[in-house]
Amino acid sequence: MDPSLNSAELQRFLSQEKEKAMVNEMVTNLTSVCWDKCITSTPGNKFSSSESACLSHCAQRYMDVTLIIMKRVQSMQ
Repeated sequence: MDPSLNSAELQRFLSQEKEKAMVNEMVTNLTSVCWDKCITSTPGNKFSSSESACLSHCAQRYMDVTLIIMKRVQSMQ
């Protein structure tokens, strides 16, 4: 890291890195949860239509719940 960064730049950098880490964790969790729920057999070259629909709905619900939780936590602070 550049030693000439001032405190505000450092805080912004750390905040951005924290957000990146949170997004990566969310994607990892989402992938794990939805994969286990929706892919019940060995996948072929393409997902079946039911697997695709399940993955899409699962991901959307996961994102919805995550946003609700984040808003709730923010309102409590």
